[in-house]
Amino acid sequence: MNELSPLFVISVAAELAGMHPQTLRQYDRLGLVSPTRTAGKSRRYSMRDVSQLREIAQLSSEGVSLEGIRRVLGLEDQVASLETRVRELEAALADEMLNRPGRRVFAAGAAGEVVSMRAGTRVRRENAVVVWRPLDRPGG
Repeated sequence: MNELSPLFVISVAAELAGMHPQTLRQYDRLGLVSPTRTAGKSRRYSMRDVSQLREIAQLSSEGVSLEGIRRVLGLEDQVASLETRVRELEAALADEMLNRPGRRVFAAGAAGEVVSMRAGTRVRRENAVVVWRPLDRPGG
């Protein structure tokens, strides 16, 4: 069971929210809180519905109109949806950055400089052999 599970009949939900059942019916008609319905069309309220009813009561006691309450609830739903989408996009971006074949790594070059490289490659080391012999000096 989670907060969206339809558990409560209207009388219990009304008691939990501190409201009259007729108020819950009105809010359902207005679309402020829309509980799920059984096959027999009875309303079943979830814990989330009860929380919304309590929030409606709080906003109403602060003088917010029903239309204002509808707007607040709609914006809260939108924010929750956007927060979920941001988390999804952040996770996808993190996965992409970790799994991208072209991601860059950095290494120290032969002279100590920072070298940007593709993942999975190595710094090329100079392995040329330098042969030195003294130059012939004049008179020697």
